Amino acid sequence: MPMLTQKSQVTIPKKVRKILGIGPGDEIDFDIVKNKIILHKKKKDSIIDKYRGFLGQSKTEEIMEELR
Repeated sequence: MPMLTQKSQVTIPKKVRKILGIGPGDEIDFDIVKNKIILHKKKKDSIIDKYRGFLGQSKTEEIMEELR
């Protein structure tokens, strides 16, 4: 049975890591639902999502004209 360390850390059992498809470096989220903790793998943002909306709401033609 996993126990908290002095730094309040816990090792996630191998069986659970395998089911969730998580490993070193993966981010996880915790949700609390009716006094139960739900653990799930955090979805990684794609590189496109990182820059979505960066150029505002301009049309492609307007952006290209400004860049020229």
